[in-house]
Amino acid sequence: MDCSFVCITLIQFIASMSFSKSQSLINETNTSTTTTTTKAFFIFGDSSVDSGNNNYINTIPENKADYKPYGQNGFFQKPTGRFSDGRVIVDFIAEYAKLPQIPPFLQPNADYSNGVNFASGGAGVLAETNQGLAIDLQTQLSHFEEVRKSLSEKLGEKKTKELISEAIYFISIGSNDYMGYLGNPKMQESYNTEQYVWMVIGNLIRAIQTLHEKGARKFGFLGLCPLGCLPALRALNPVANKSGCFEAASALALAHNNALKLFLPNLKPYLEGFMYSYSSFYNWLRDRIDNPTKYGFKDGVNACCGSGPYGGVFTCGGTKKVEEFSLCDNVEYHVWWDSFHPTEKIHEQFAKEMWNGSPCSVRPYTLEDFFSKNEMIKPTISNVVDSPKTEHGQFHY
Repeated sequence: MDCSFVCITLIQFIASMSFSKSQSLINETNTSTTTTTTKAFFIFGDSSVDSGNNNYINTIPENKADYKPYGQNGFFQKPTGRFSDGRVIVDFIAEYAKLPQIPPFLQPNADYSNGVNFASGGAGVLAETNQGLAIDLQTQLSHFEEVRKSLSEKLGEKKTKELISEAIYFISIGSNDYMGYLGNPKMQESYNTEQYVWMVIGNLIRAIQTLHEKGARKFGFLGLCPLGCLPALRALNPVANKSGCFEAASALALAHNNALKLFLPNLKPYLEGFMYSYSSFYNWLRDRIDNPTKYGFKDGVNACCGSGPYGGVFTCGGTKKVEEFSLCDNVEYHVWWDSFHPTEKIHEQFAKEMWNGSPCSVRPYTLEDFFSKNEMIKPTISNVVDSPKTEHGQFHY
């Protein structure tokens, strides 16, 4: 992992981009899409969207959720490996798209016809993040290639190309890279925050390019949440302030989001047919953390399942070193399910926002646009020219 090479490459990439090309985009009144095949849904990421892949790998208890009280709300008959009291965001998106539940890649005898979930709890963009304990993004891409070959044998090359080009590719990853960085003094000595953010972003852009080379065109991105407000990081906050959040962690998440938003609008001239939907999860979730009663919650700070300050000690389920844990009576009142993950209610609310929400939260397209049966997608001019505005003030590291 050569940071200097990645940083130089990114700088050259930025320099090579002509921002004046944005003006030419204004002249595009619509973008054609064909809907000759069922639109499949492919999911890449970490525990925010893992639907059970970690059930089938050898990993630590912290990276598994196939035990009670996970999945306790009764939607599933038993714990599935989802890090939630029930469903996660991609389950709702599949429902809105009138697709069946998307199976995890490692599930035996899974039907890949409607898409696959490659996500893995603990995974990072970088292979070094939780290495050997999760399925990193690069490995998830290799699994996608296995699926592509399998579909080609089943459907034929022509139909597979149509399915791949019309499918939607959802990516939710990065949090573990930054939490790992904060907990690794040697990594901090090797790379300052600016270098590290660009290293993560550089590898993420390469992943997008790899999927594009294989035929992917429509991408959905879930921005990182305010990491410092996770109950686990709030409990570890070395410098408590008025909000109580570990702001150094949140600053890394912001830097990542702003860097990604800087790149995405400028990929279109270089990646033929590239379209994306970016969701600003940071501000949306921070508002519910700070003002829970506005959105039907009562507690935006404490985890429903866990122990210690804020429920921030990750003991949910009693499978870890500390076996005792507390479980709240009314999970629907909580923003946080466990020390790191939100409740199903949060997943559902934001899935609705990503599906057909306002440009304040999702742009330049919604996921409904991508799954729509309409023959034409017609973004507004303001959405076509998606300037790299920041989520929380000016762009910074």
